[in-house]
Amino acid sequence: MIRMRLPSPDNRLSPRTGWTREHWEAVADHLLASVVPYATDDFAQFRLPGRASRSGPVSDGLEGFARTFLLAAFRIAGAGGEVPPALLERYASGLLAGTDPAHPYAWPALTDMSQQLVEAASVALALHETRPWLFDRFSSAERERVLAWLAGFRGRRTPDNNWVLFQVIVAQFLAQAGGPYEPDEIAGGLARIEEWHAGDGWYSDGKGKNYDYYCGWALHLYPSLWARMSGDTARQELYAGRLRRFLEQYQHFFAADGGPVHQGRSLTYRFATVAPLWLGALTGASPLPPGRTRRIASGALRHFTERGAPDERGLLTLGWYDPFEPIAQDYSGPASPYWASKAFLGLLLPPAHPVWADAEAPAPVDLADQTVAMPAPGWLLHATRSDGVVRLVNHGSDRDRVQDPDGEPDPHYLRLAYTSHTGPEAGGADNQLAVISPDGTASRRRRIEPLAVSDRFAASAYRDGPVRVVTASVVDGAAEIRIHRVTAPAGHRVRDGGHALASAAPPGVREGAGLALARRADGLTSVVRALHGYDGAGLVTARGANAFGVHSATPYVVAAHPGGDAVYVSLVLLGVLEGEPPSPAASVEGDLVVLKLTGGETATVRMDGVPAVRW
Repeated sequence: MIRMRLPSPDNRLSPRTGWTREHWEAVADHLLASVVPYATDDFAQFRLPGRASRSGPVSDGLEGFARTFLLAAFRIAGAGGEVPPALLERYASGLLAGTDPAHPYAWPALTDMSQQLVEAASVALALHETRPWLFDRFSSAERERVLAWLAGFRGRRTPDNNWVLFQVIVAQFLAQAGGPYEPDEIAGGLARIEEWHAGDGWYSDGKGKNYDYYCGWALHLYPSLWARMSGDTARQELYAGRLRRFLEQYQHFFAADGGPVHQGRSLTYRFATVAPLWLGALTGASPLPPGRTRRIASGALRHFTERGAPDERGLLTLGWYDPFEPIAQDYSGPASPYWASKAFLGLLLPPAHPVWADAEAPAPVDLADQTVAMPAPGWLLHATRSDGVVRLVNHGSDRDRVQDPDGEPDPHYLRLAYTSHTGPEAGGADNQLAVISPDGTASRRRRIEPLAVSDRFAASAYRDGPVRVVTASVVDGAAEIRIHRVTAPAGHRVRDGGHALASAAPPGVREGAGLALARRADGLTSVVRALHGYDGAGLVTARGANAFGVHSATPYVVAAHPGGDAVYVSLVLLGVLEGEPPSPAASVEGDLVVLKLTGGETATVRMDGVPAVRW
């Protein structure tokens, strides 16, 4: 066990987080030292403890090498090679052993659709960044062996998503290092992502509405780094412009305590979420003040290190804070969380760069309440300064075109809302409008039909058999007021769930006439209040179902549906409350809903056709 030793906080340079470049270097060094006991002979693989992925232990061992090599590369290059010689020796040895077919721990060949293709991109990027200290010091025969393994990527099939960019990166390194490559594979991969750009710098991860953190840590990261490798100035400008627009919105995804919004797959990569922030600074594409970039990024890294990641062994586990395997996909193995290495991209910037040398600047949530409309992914974000919580209302992203149509809807994509302080539960009632038939079967929100996103307002619809639900969201501070127009046969029930609140101890709960809430010891409270159409309220409790804590509780409101069309209105809130939850007034006449908000403002929402709001 290697204890992590962090420098003392520097509250002058970093008044918000106390963290500096030295803290980042200390965490990187701790992560790199902690995996050494799990290395195979000659450091060809790092076989970390834990559940194997679907690809098996050999691929998982390569993943352990490749992803920690990326971290080592940022550390080595950022220090100009002035690192302990043992670090360079480990990865030099591993490169030569892994690419030696006769070695007992040789890396598997690059084959169609294989996990090795992902790891090859990390190896290529790391080789590029450390070239003066590693690759260029190999003998001619050793360099040829490394290039021969990477050249196995030529002609390989990949999934039609962010994986096409791995081929771009590998081919570019081969081109620069004198290896065999196909120029058309670079051009083809870059052309492919053009079809997925939805505007404002938002990419879908393949066809459909697959919006998540892959937009930043893959679909922006790899093209921008490719342009930096290749020197293609035209592409650099194109990607920089998109990244700039993306970061204008993306900076709002981090809570005051550093926690990112908990949405999408591969969340076990944790602080990799800050990679696009550093990328903006590295490529000159950031619209953020340099001190804000560091404040948000350091806030996220500190957030996880203070909550169990890495663990007492110094390892990143499959989970969010503590180990939590339900967060992982079947492609995730013990070393998968080390894609978090991308968070250390900022170390490539010299210590004198303003992102390290300027005083921290406040994040948006430090200054005022925020509401951000994002029409491209169909999202509406709202954050509150008083408690630092960020909430993401989802009326667009569903990832359903790549899901099993007969499987359960993915809770990390299809919920109505996500936050920085709560996580969804598989099979749970949280953040869903379910229409429940007399036999107990609940409707499922699958392919979301985006309808509207504007200032403080968003709307969408879904259909499941005879059930159609049109939902409009009106944001009011910490609260989201949901209006549902439900079309369903008589005899069904309508249930609207709020945020699943989790903690180490069971949350306190309360339910009454038209109100249900759960409250943590620190005051964070999840509330659902009936405003129109509901006839009851309750809570669902669970154990071991939530990434944020062992015990969880989800408030909800319910109604008996009369058949045909009916409108329901509820208040859904997550925040630190003082006193009673707000109770805005709602009057409904047919498809016209008039809301008297807590600050005295009136919002009039029409639910016929495409929902619209008038303030």
